[in-house]
Amino acid sequence: MSNFRILAVAMLGVLALAGCSKGAATNADDMTLGDAKAKVEMVEYASASCSHCARFNNEVFPAFKTKYIDTGKVHYTLKEFLTPPQEMAAAGFLTARCAGKDKYFPVLDAIFKAQTEMFQTGDIRGVLLRIAQSSGMTESQFNACITDETALKALNDRVEKAAKDAKITGTPTFFINGKQVASGEVSLEQLDSAFAAAVAAAK
Repeated sequence: MSNFRILAVAMLGVLALAGCSKGAATNADDMTLGDAKAKVEMVEYASASCSHCARFNNEVFPAFKTKYIDTGKVHYTLKEFLTPPQEMAAAGFLTARCAGKDKYFPVLDAIFKAQTEMFQTGDIRGVLLRIAQSSGMTESQFNACITDETALKALNDRVEKAAKDAKITGTPTFFINGKQVASGEVSLEQLDSAFAAAVAAAK
């Protein structure tokens, strides 16, 4: 667990910083799905260690993706945030990014689905290693990934920017076309309503 102790120490400097709200603009280093030219953009601030985020990923997002993202109606962006235990969230996001952009969402999906196992067993590293290996990474690549100080700093910078620019203090938080529509538990029906309102406003 030495790698995680190193990571945990590095994460101590990550704080939610208040600031002026600038909405939820998409950046080049954000991970996205769907048609970038879609009239509706949904941004989700999520943490790999957030149980509400896992529930959304496992129970709501598949239907939302089929209905809106896969049909080209919504361009979806996931913005990474860190909630306790921060070292678990950071290691999860680093692992997903190291797997490659084309595997980012499948790996993050696997992490969310294994979140309860990590909480119950306490074996964060073992579970993440298994997921990393299933995506094609070796153990040495995984170890290098979760202790990459440059990648960790970039993640910290993204989190601080989210806290300052969009006043994010918890996850999941959802924006549709720049307007915050939900925070915490959200249903497909709520997102249906928010999507319809965004389409009507865009006309």
